[in-house]
Amino acid sequence: MNPTAGTDEALRREIRRFQREEITGARLYAALSRVSKGKGNAQVLSDMAQAEKGHYEFWKKLSGVDMAPYRLRYFFFYLMARVLGLTFALKLLERGEKDASEGYAKVASLVPEAVKIGAEEKAHEDALIGMIEEEKLAYMGSIVLGLNDALVELTGTLAGLTFALQKGSIVAISGSITGIAAAFSMSASDYLASKAEGNPNAGKSAIYTGVAYLVTVTLLVMPYLVFPQTGQWIYISLVITLGIAIAIIAGFNFYISVAKNLDFKSRFLEMAGISLGIAAFSFGVGLLVRLIFGVSV
Repeated sequence: MNPTAGTDEALRREIRRFQREEITGARLYAALSRVSKGKGNAQVLSDMAQAEKGHYEFWKKLSGVDMAPYRLRYFFFYLMARVLGLTFALKLLERGEKDASEGYAKVASLVPEAVKIGAEEKAHEDALIGMIEEEKLAYMGSIVLGLNDALVELTGTLAGLTFALQKGSIVAISGSITGIAAAFSMSASDYLASKAEGNPNAGKSAIYTGVAYLVTVTLLVMPYLVFPQTGQWIYISLVITLGIAIAIIAGFNFYISVAKNLDFKSRFLEMAGISLGIAAFSFGVGLLVRLIFGVSV
Protein backbone atom coordinates (compact mmCIF):
# COMPACT_ATOMS: atom_id res chain seq x y z
CA MET A 1 0.00 0.00 0.00
CA ASN A 2 1.30 3.46 -0.91
CA PRO A 3 1.81 5.47 2.32
CA THR A 4 1.08 8.73 0.48
CA ALA A 5 -2.26 7.54 -0.94
CA GLY A 6 -4.87 10.21 -0.39
CA THR A 7 -2.32 12.96 0.20
CA ASP A 8 -2.01 16.09 -1.90
CA GLU A 9 -0.40 15.52 -5.35
CA ALA A 10 1.96 18.48 -4.83
CA LEU A 11 3.22 16.88 -1.62
CA ARG A 12 3.74 13.55 -3.37
CA ARG A 13 5.81 15.32 -6.04
CA GLU A 14 7.88 16.98 -3.33
CA ILE A 15 8.53 13.65 -1.65
CA ARG A 16 9.68 12.10 -4.92
CA ARG A 17 11.92 15.12 -5.53
CA PHE A 18 13.47 14.73 -2.08
CA GLN A 19 14.07 11.08 -2.94
CA ARG A 20 15.90 11.94 -6.14
CA GLU A 21 18.06 14.53 -4.38
CA GLU A 22 19.05 12.04 -1.69
CA ILE A 23 19.88 9.19 -4.07
CA THR A 24 21.87 11.62 -6.23
CA GLY A 25 23.90 12.61 -3.17
CA ALA A 26 24.37 8.98 -2.14
CA ARG A 27 25.69 7.97 -5.58
CA LEU A 28 27.91 11.06 -5.80
CA TYR A 29 29.51 10.62 -2.38
CA ALA A 30 30.08 6.91 -3.01
CA ALA A 31 31.79 7.64 -6.34
CA LEU A 32 33.98 10.36 -4.81
CA SER A 33 34.96 8.11 -1.90
CA ARG A 34 36.46 5.64 -4.39
CA VAL A 35 38.72 8.25 -6.00
CA SER A 36 39.46 10.42 -2.97
CA LYS A 37 43.05 10.82 -1.81
CA GLY A 38 43.59 9.91 1.81
CA LYS A 39 41.75 7.34 3.88
CA GLY A 40 40.21 10.00 6.10
CA ASN A 41 38.34 11.77 3.31
CA ALA A 42 37.35 8.47 1.72
CA GLN A 43 35.79 7.30 4.99
CA VAL A 44 33.95 10.61 5.49
CA LEU A 45 32.52 10.41 1.98
CA SER A 46 31.54 6.81 2.48
CA ASP A 47 29.72 7.77 5.70
CA MET A 48 27.97 10.59 3.85
CA ALA A 49 26.87 8.17 1.13
CA GLN A 50 25.37 5.88 3.75
CA ALA A 51 23.62 8.81 5.43
CA GLU A 52 22.12 9.99 2.14
CA LYS A 53 21.03 6.44 1.34
CA GLY A 54 19.24 6.40 4.71
CA HIS A 55 17.48 9.65 3.81
CA TYR A 56 16.45 8.11 0.50
CA GLU A 57 14.99 5.07 2.23
CA PHE A 58 13.06 7.35 4.58
CA TRP A 59 11.40 9.13 1.65
CA LYS A 60 10.88 5.85 -0.20
CA LYS A 61 8.76 4.55 2.66
CA LEU A 62 6.45 7.52 2.09
CA SER A 63 6.39 7.45 -1.71
CA GLY A 64 6.28 3.68 -2.08
CA VAL A 65 8.34 3.88 -5.31
CA ASP A 66 11.99 3.81 -6.37
CA MET A 67 13.46 6.97 -7.93
CA ALA A 68 16.48 7.46 -10.22
CA PRO A 69 19.17 10.07 -9.43
CA TYR A 70 19.53 13.37 -11.29
CA ARG A 71 22.24 12.25 -13.72
CA LEU A 72 23.22 15.69 -15.01
CA ARG A 73 23.54 17.03 -11.47
CA TYR A 74 25.58 13.97 -10.52
CA PHE A 75 28.11 14.49 -13.32
CA PHE A 76 28.26 18.26 -12.78
CA PHE A 77 29.10 18.02 -9.09
CA TYR A 78 31.45 15.08 -9.63
CA LEU A 79 33.46 17.18 -12.10
CA MET A 80 33.32 20.21 -9.82
CA ALA A 81 34.61 18.20 -6.87
CA ARG A 82 37.52 16.89 -8.93
CA VAL A 83 38.46 20.35 -10.23
CA LEU A 84 37.53 22.79 -7.45
CA GLY A 85 37.70 20.53 -4.42
CA LEU A 86 35.44 18.38 -2.31
CA THR A 87 34.45 20.96 0.29
CA PHE A 88 33.30 23.54 -2.25
CA ALA A 89 31.37 21.05 -4.38
CA LEU A 90 29.64 19.34 -1.45
CA LYS A 91 28.66 22.58 0.28
CA LEU A 92 27.37 23.98 -2.99
CA LEU A 93 25.34 20.81 -3.50
CA GLU A 94 23.84 21.14 -0.03
CA ARG A 95 23.03 24.80 -0.74
CA GLY A 96 21.24 23.85 -3.95
CA GLU A 97 18.99 21.37 -2.22
CA LYS A 98 16.08 22.61 -0.18
CA ASP A 99 16.73 22.71 3.52
CA ALA A 100 16.25 19.16 4.80
CA SER A 101 14.38 20.32 7.89
CA GLU A 102 11.88 22.13 5.63
CA GLY A 103 11.30 18.92 3.70
CA TYR A 104 10.78 16.84 6.83
CA ALA A 105 8.42 19.48 8.25
CA LYS A 106 6.17 19.12 5.21
CA VAL A 107 5.53 15.47 6.01
CA ALA A 108 5.28 15.85 9.78
CA SER A 109 1.57 15.08 9.59
CA LEU A 110 2.42 11.68 8.07
CA VAL A 111 5.44 10.95 10.28
CA PRO A 112 5.39 12.98 13.54
CA GLU A 113 9.09 12.40 14.29
CA ALA A 114 10.13 13.68 10.83
CA VAL A 115 11.20 17.17 12.01
CA LYS A 116 13.51 15.76 14.66
CA ILE A 117 14.99 13.24 12.23
CA GLY A 118 15.60 16.00 9.66
CA ALA A 119 17.40 18.26 12.15
CA GLU A 120 19.62 15.42 13.37
CA GLU A 121 20.56 14.34 9.84
CA LYS A 122 21.35 17.93 8.75
CA ALA A 123 23.68 18.35 11.74
CA HIS A 124 25.33 15.03 10.90
CA GLU A 125 25.95 16.08 7.29
CA ASP A 126 27.44 19.42 8.35
CA ALA A 127 29.76 17.67 10.79
CA LEU A 128 30.94 15.21 8.13
CA ILE A 129 31.67 17.96 5.59
CA GLY A 130 33.64 19.81 8.27
CA MET A 131 35.88 16.74 8.69
CA ILE A 132 37.13 16.82 5.08
CA GLU A 133 40.76 17.91 4.78
CA GLU A 134 41.87 19.66 1.59
CA GLU A 135 45.15 21.19 0.54
CA LYS A 136 43.35 23.91 -1.43
CA LEU A 137 41.70 25.21 1.74
CA ALA A 138 44.83 24.78 3.85
CA TYR A 139 46.70 27.17 1.54
CA MET A 140 43.80 29.53 0.92
CA GLY A 141 45.62 32.31 2.76
CA SER A 142 48.49 32.10 0.29
CA ILE A 143 46.11 32.13 -2.69
CA VAL A 144 44.30 35.16 -1.25
CA LEU A 145 47.64 36.93 -0.83
CA GLY A 146 48.65 36.28 -4.46
CA LEU A 147 45.27 37.15 -5.96
CA ASN A 148 44.63 40.23 -3.89
CA ASP A 149 48.08 41.73 -4.37
CA ALA A 150 48.04 41.07 -8.13
CA LEU A 151 44.57 42.57 -8.54
CA VAL A 152 45.32 45.68 -6.51
CA GLU A 153 48.79 46.30 -7.92
CA LEU A 154 48.26 45.35 -11.56
CA THR A 155 44.88 46.98 -12.14
CA GLY A 156 46.42 50.20 -10.88
CA THR A 157 49.58 49.74 -12.94
CA LEU A 158 47.70 48.95 -16.16
CA ALA A 159 45.31 51.86 -15.66
CA GLY A 160 48.22 54.28 -15.18
CA LEU A 161 50.19 52.88 -18.12
CA THR A 162 47.12 52.97 -20.36
CA PHE A 163 46.79 56.72 -20.15
CA ALA A 164 50.53 57.46 -19.95
CA LEU A 165 51.59 55.29 -22.92
CA GLN A 166 48.39 54.72 -24.95
CA LYS A 167 49.75 51.75 -26.88
CA GLY A 168 48.48 48.25 -26.12
CA SER A 169 51.64 46.25 -26.80
CA ILE A 170 53.82 48.50 -24.66
CA VAL A 171 51.24 48.51 -21.85
CA ALA A 172 51.09 44.68 -22.04
CA ILE A 173 54.89 44.29 -22.01
CA SER A 174 55.33 46.79 -19.17
CA GLY A 175 52.50 45.23 -17.18
CA SER A 176 53.82 41.71 -17.74
CA ILE A 177 57.34 42.61 -16.63
CA THR A 178 55.98 44.37 -13.56
CA GLY A 179 53.61 41.51 -12.78
CA ILE A 180 56.13 38.69 -13.20
CA ALA A 181 58.74 40.49 -11.10
CA ALA A 182 56.12 41.20 -8.43
CA ALA A 183 54.98 37.54 -8.46
CA PHE A 184 58.48 36.28 -7.67
CA SER A 185 58.95 39.03 -5.10
CA MET A 186 55.66 38.15 -3.41
CA SER A 187 56.50 34.42 -3.44
CA ALA A 188 59.86 35.09 -1.85
CA SER A 189 58.29 37.32 0.81
CA ASP A 190 55.64 34.69 1.57
CA TYR A 191 58.31 31.99 1.83
CA LEU A 192 60.45 34.01 4.24
CA ALA A 193 57.44 35.04 6.34
CA SER A 194 56.13 31.45 6.51
CA LYS A 195 59.53 30.08 7.38
CA ALA A 196 59.98 32.68 10.13
CA GLU A 197 56.67 31.51 11.60
CA GLY A 198 57.96 27.93 11.62
CA ASN A 199 55.71 26.70 8.82
CA PRO A 200 57.20 23.39 7.54
CA ASN A 201 55.43 23.89 4.21
CA ALA A 202 56.78 27.38 3.52
CA GLY A 203 57.91 26.38 0.02
CA LYS A 204 54.48 25.09 -1.00
CA SER A 205 52.83 28.18 0.47
CA ALA A 206 55.11 30.39 -1.64
CA ILE A 207 54.27 28.38 -4.78
CA TYR A 208 50.52 28.84 -4.25
CA THR A 209 51.06 32.60 -3.80
CA GLY A 210 53.22 32.90 -6.93
CA VAL A 211 50.95 30.80 -9.14
CA ALA A 212 47.85 32.76 -8.06
CA TYR A 213 49.70 35.99 -8.84
CA LEU A 214 50.92 34.84 -12.28
CA VAL A 215 47.50 33.52 -13.34
CA THR A 216 45.94 36.86 -12.39
CA VAL A 217 48.65 38.79 -14.28
CA THR A 218 48.05 36.72 -17.41
CA LEU A 219 44.29 37.28 -17.37
CA LEU A 220 44.57 41.02 -16.74
CA VAL A 221 47.18 41.66 -19.45
CA MET A 222 45.46 39.54 -22.12
CA PRO A 223 43.03 42.20 -23.48
CA TYR A 224 45.96 44.45 -24.41
CA LEU A 225 47.37 41.67 -26.59
CA VAL A 226 44.08 40.63 -28.20
CA PHE A 227 42.62 43.98 -29.28
CA PRO A 228 44.10 46.64 -31.61
CA GLN A 229 46.95 48.63 -30.14
CA THR A 230 45.89 52.27 -30.34
CA GLY A 231 42.99 54.70 -30.45
CA GLN A 232 39.83 53.98 -28.51
CA TRP A 233 40.74 50.29 -28.35
CA ILE A 234 43.33 50.98 -25.65
CA TYR A 235 40.53 52.21 -23.38
CA ILE A 236 38.28 49.31 -24.36
CA SER A 237 41.14 46.99 -23.32
CA LEU A 238 41.30 48.75 -19.96
CA VAL A 239 37.54 48.40 -19.42
CA ILE A 240 37.70 44.69 -20.29
CA THR A 241 40.68 44.25 -17.93
CA LEU A 242 38.70 45.87 -15.12
CA GLY A 243 35.77 43.59 -15.99
CA ILE A 244 38.06 40.57 -15.75
CA ALA A 245 39.33 41.83 -12.38
CA ILE A 246 35.76 42.11 -11.07
CA ALA A 247 34.96 38.62 -12.42
CA ILE A 248 38.03 37.17 -10.67
CA ILE A 249 37.07 38.90 -7.42
CA ALA A 250 33.47 37.68 -7.69
CA GLY A 251 34.43 34.10 -8.58
CA PHE A 252 37.06 33.80 -5.88
CA ASN A 253 34.89 35.31 -3.15
CA PHE A 254 31.98 33.07 -4.14
CA TYR A 255 34.31 30.06 -3.80
CA ILE A 256 35.47 31.23 -0.37
CA SER A 257 31.95 32.08 0.81
CA VAL A 258 30.74 28.57 -0.04
CA ALA A 259 33.81 26.60 1.12
CA LYS A 260 34.25 28.48 4.40
CA ASN A 261 30.68 29.68 5.10
CA LEU A 262 31.63 33.38 4.86
CA ASP A 263 29.59 36.37 3.73
CA PHE A 264 29.99 36.91 -0.01
CA LYS A 265 28.63 40.43 -0.45
CA SER A 266 30.81 42.26 2.10
CA ARG A 267 34.02 40.49 1.01
CA PHE A 268 33.30 41.11 -2.68
CA LEU A 269 32.47 44.80 -2.23
CA GLU A 270 35.55 45.40 -0.09
CA MET A 271 37.97 43.70 -2.49
CA ALA A 272 36.38 45.21 -5.62
CA GLY A 273 36.29 48.67 -4.04
CA ILE A 274 39.98 48.56 -3.19
CA SER A 275 41.06 47.29 -6.62
CA LEU A 276 38.89 49.69 -8.63
CA GLY A 277 39.69 52.62 -6.33
CA ILE A 278 43.42 52.14 -6.82
CA ALA A 279 42.89 51.68 -10.57
CA ALA A 280 41.02 55.01 -10.73
CA PHE A 281 43.74 56.75 -8.72
CA SER A 282 46.48 55.28 -10.93
CA PHE A 283 44.58 56.30 -14.07
CA GLY A 284 44.64 59.87 -12.73
CA VAL A 285 48.37 59.59 -12.02
CA GLY A 286 48.93 58.39 -15.60
CA LEU A 287 46.99 61.38 -16.92
CA LEU A 288 49.03 63.74 -14.72
CA VAL A 289 52.34 62.20 -15.83
CA ARG A 290 51.33 62.52 -19.47
CA LEU A 291 50.37 66.17 -19.05
CA ILE A 292 53.42 67.17 -16.99
CA PHE A 293 56.10 65.26 -18.85
CA GLY A 294 54.47 65.13 -22.27
CA VAL A 295 55.02 61.38 -22.61
CA SER A 296 54.12 60.14 -26.08
CA VAL A 297 54.80 56.72 -27.58
